[in-house]
Parts: sequence; C-alpha cells; structure tokens
Amino acid sequence: MAAPEKKLVRSKSGLRMVTVDDEEASPFLLIEPPWVPDNECDCCQSCRGKFDFLRRRKHHCRRCGRCFCDSCCNTKVALPRMCFIDPVRHCVTCIETTKKENEFFDKHVKTLVNGGQFMLSGKDQSDIESQFLCKLSSDHRFLNFEAESDKYESIKVSNLESLQIMANSRDMEGNTLATGLALKYKNSNDIMTMVKMVVTTGANRKQAQIWIAAMQKAFKMVYEGRQAMKA
Repeated sequence: MAAPEKKLVRSKSGLRMVTVDDEEASPFLLIEPPWVPDNECDCCQSCRGKFDFLRRRKHHCRRCGRCFCDSCCNTKVALPRMCFIDPVRHCVTCIETTKKENEFFDKHVKTLVNGGQFMLSGKDQSDIESQFLCKLSSDHRFLNFEAESDKYESIKVSNLESLQIMANSRDMEGNTLATGLALKYKNSNDIMTMVKMVVTTGANRKQAQIWIAAMQKAFKMVYEGRQAMKA
C-alpha cells in the first residue's frame, strides 16, 4: 500500500504535515482546535491573572485552544496527533494528556503494526476460520488479516463502532487475562458486522494479549477523534 501524499500547511498554531486527501488521514488524529478569541479572555484561564502588554501576555495552548499566561503555558511538547512538525506550546493540563498520547504513537502503534495471532469467528461463532495474523496498516487506516490460505476482509478503523474485551482466565497472581476481543464495525457494504478474535495458545499468546491492550487504546483515540469532529 502506497503511503498517502502529504503537504505542508501553516496555521496560526504552527507548521503541520497533513495528508492531501482527508480520506487518507490516520483515524487517530485530532483536528486543530479553534482558539478562544482574544477579546473573550481578559485573564488567564488557569491562574486567573489579568492580562497586560508588559507583564502578563496572552498565549494559546495548541491542543485545547484556550488562553493562558506565559507561566501557565510555557512548555513546548511534540504533538503528532495534530501533525505539528515542531513541539508546540501546551497548557499544564494538556501536557499530561499529550504525553500519554505520544506514548501511544511511540509504543502501541508499533505493537499494532507488528500484529497478533488470533482465531476469527463471526457473531454466532459457527464460522470459525483458521488462524490469522491481524495487523494495523502502516497508514493506520485498516486492520488487515493475513493467513496462508483463508481470507478475511480488511476492517476500516474509522468504521469501528464498538470494542469489547473477552476475559475468562487469570494468571498465577489472580489478574484477569484477555482471551480475545469482539469488534463491531461497518463493512465495505455499509452493513453492521461483528468479528470475534480469540487469542491462540502457545508462544504467540502474550503478544496477542499485548496487541489487544494496544487496540483498546486505539479505539479510545478513534472515539475521541469522532467526538472532536462533532463538537
């Protein structure tokens, strides 16, 4: 699959590298928020200090768009979820959120792209398939299923409607272990479909469980992106 074509754009928040076609954008991204207009904030939205031109000037957090003084918004952090090329200004609250999201991009996306081994079945569990390697595509847009002979239609990540973790086993310390997950999504014919992915036994079991944990975080990112679009 060819990498999506990208372009460099400049907004008032900074330089961003975005896809030429919005349809080819990663479903994990967030839209750039509108800034709170300067005439609507006469004080910092954190410490409530009054703004002036000499001692306390206005700054906007690039992640939330709210208005802060320099003391409450002076740290620059990488923000790949909004495609910024350089680190950008964050308020104290958004710094922690972005750091967690960056961990997802740095760590969990790699897990999803590497893939996990699962047995697949439909809603009624009667159509058990052979073992598949489930992998996130390099552009983050599809879940692909690879097997020696059988085929399963790729799932468009942006079409995911729900994710449910299946867990009916425990480790030696009594902690609940994921044994699979159920994904509900709209297929290529726009029909609501469900697939159950069951962790296989053997050497690949732990990797599949790690993949499930990463997929749970991925679904949360997709859901947040949808909510931001509706706001």
